[in-house]
Amino acid sequence: MSLYEASFRVRHECPYREISERYPDLTIREWYLSDCQVIEITSPESPADELLDEIDHLGTILHKSVDDSGLHVVTQSCLCSLEDSIIERFEEYNCLYQPPTIHRQGWEHYTVIAFDESDVRALLRDLEADRDIEVLSKTAITEQQIPHSMLAPVDQLFEDVTERQLAALRLALESGYYEQPRKTSLRELADQTAVARSTYEEHLRKAENKLLTNAGQFLRLVTATSTADPLGVDQTQQAEQAAD
Repeated sequence: MSLYEASFRVRHECPYREISERYPDLTIREWYLSDCQVIEITSPESPADELLDEIDHLGTILHKSVDDSGLHVVTQSCLCSLEDSIIERFEEYNCLYQPPTIHRQGWEHYTVIAFDESDVRALLRDLEADRDIEVLSKTAITEQQIPHSMLAPVDQLFEDVTERQLAALRLALESGYYEQPRKTSLRELADQTAVARSTYEEHLRKAENKLLTNAGQFLRLVTATSTADPLGVDQTQQAEQAAD
């Protein structure tokens, strides 16, 4: 099974791109989560006061350090700037966005993976219509060459999972519930919370169900080229058909 990877860079109105243009030593990496953006800003040089002032207005500062190694800042901001964004166009053309977006020297750098080369070509033609764009690479790759983590953006895996469901899942994971043998029980997990056992179990099961459902498309992709039948599913189905 072949997939197609395209890397390209674009210029358009964007505060992060504009900052990277004014300060060419900066590298800005941008991740999109379910309800916010996380921005990492690094530079090998000590920043000017004007740059620090601009960074302070980008969002909530989660981390900031300035030392001999340069500047490192992590900020969090809302997703309001993503309306009608380039990310939405990726989805229209069946392309998987590979985070992070990298802003450097006035350019935004993106990488996408598609199942059909025609989708990549159509996406690039669409972007060329209203953006200054340069294609850096466009190659056919096999599924085995791609780290599986690249095919599963975090925001898609956790789509529709509520805050309580995530909290229930994290507590179970960190308490050893999924280890073999298990280090805890549902009752012991629920006792650590302010909710009843039945409520906690409902949150946990819904989180598990949504994660597996969201991961389904990536699971099918990972196994699409495999001819192995380690569980003997095909043998069982053939035997049942023969019996009929």
